[in-house]
Amino acid sequence: MTSKTLKIAGACLVVAAVSVGLYAVDRPDRAADKAPAAAQSKTATPAVPVTATKVVQHDVPIVLEGLGTVTPINTATIRTQVQGTLDSVDFVEGKQVKRGDVLARIDPRVYEAQVDQAEAALARDEASLKNARTNLARTQPLANRGFATQQLLDTQDSQVAQGEGTVALDKAALEAAQTQLSYATISAPFDGVTGIRRIDPGNVVHPTDTNGLVVLTQLQPIAVIFTLPSGDIPGIRQALASGDASVDVYDAQNKQKLDHGSLMLINNQVDSSTGTVQLKASFPNAGNTLWPGTFVNVHLTIAVRHNALTVPLTAVRQGPDGAFAYTVGANNVVGIRNVTTGQSRDGQVLVEQGLDANETVVIAGQYRLNPGTTVEIVPDDKKDQVQDATTASAGMLP
Repeated sequence: MTSKTLKIAGACLVVAAVSVGLYAVDRPDRAADKAPAAAQSKTATPAVPVTATKVVQHDVPIVLEGLGTVTPINTATIRTQVQGTLDSVDFVEGKQVKRGDVLARIDPRVYEAQVDQAEAALARDEASLKNARTNLARTQPLANRGFATQQLLDTQDSQVAQGEGTVALDKAALEAAQTQLSYATISAPFDGVTGIRRIDPGNVVHPTDTNGLVVLTQLQPIAVIFTLPSGDIPGIRQALASGDASVDVYDAQNKQKLDHGSLMLINNQVDSSTGTVQLKASFPNAGNTLWPGTFVNVHLTIAVRHNALTVPLTAVRQGPDGAFAYTVGANNVVGIRNVTTGQSRDGQVLVEQGLDANETVVIAGQYRLNPGTTVEIVPDDKKDQVQDATTASAGMLP
């Protein structure tokens, strides 16, 4: 190794030694500066994103919901009351008929003959009565002057009474014959819609026929029979007495409103096997949206709670001590509030106790919350993202 190489190596060692010294002097200061920053990064907790809303104060209807069946107020199987040949059917199947409209006619000749016989018998006996009264009128003066016996007078008087009884009997027989004749024309007993015709003209019909001619069903108005728990009876009776009971009926999916009506009655007995009671409501059914035999959902309004508080159903959680909700206070810090709830419908729940109007409650993202947690309120249109993120973070917890 030459002397020149030795000099270069020595210079490099000197430079390295100086650099190490400078690093040793500078490193403790830099480490000391970065330590608080690292501690802050470990202690600082980011705000939890949640969706929140205000507690709303407004009038809330108290609604009881039950499942019901559409039932006609009037329905009848139209049968003949006399035997005979069906001459004609005067209705169109499935069409509306009015009370008194002719539905069918039976061959009336036999019953017309019976009426003629009754009228003839009445005329004969009325003539006999007239003769008896004439004889009595002749005998009465003679008996008063002693030219006729009392026995003859009594006989004439009894013949008049007998004739009067016979005439009364004939009149009753005539009325019966006329009634039988009227049964040959079958009329609608009420407004309704006819069903499927069950017999054709030319057939002989009898009063004992099981199927009858047709079934007539009243559609306007129409009734719905539904059930509710027996514990609701006191509130329903109070609503009936005050006139506040109103009923809305919805389709089987409970989405489309079909009609609005009124409560007619509460059944006089509770079904002990189910603990429910039947109720009957009437609906005008102007558009024929209610059809007999269909299942519907009934919403019975029994009262209106004024200035009541409601929150979305997702705001109320269940814990060991009952229902609670997360409230957002000053500086977006979360607190827990025990609540007492009432009815829940249409995604809203009635708050009886525990919250005040216009308070802010969390409706999505509660799984990462604890009392004192700082939250970031995100718009409602990002609610699904908050729920997905919360669910994912909850799934990664040990």
